[in-house]
Amino acid sequence: MGRYLCVVCGYVYDPADGDAESGIEPGTPFEDLPEDWVCPICSVGKEHFEVEM
Repeated sequence: MGRYLCVVCGYVYDPADGDAESGIEPGTPFEDLPEDWVCPICSVGKEHFEVEM
């Protein structure tokens, strides 16, 4: 499971950590996040994330 970078603010979604504030459990792959999930920092959608290199 790769990490995903928000190209707007630089937040990194790490599947190992999940997103506790949004109720996303650790171990949740980015692809399995709900379609309406947004960046917890700047509130943009998943389409603004890229695989971290």
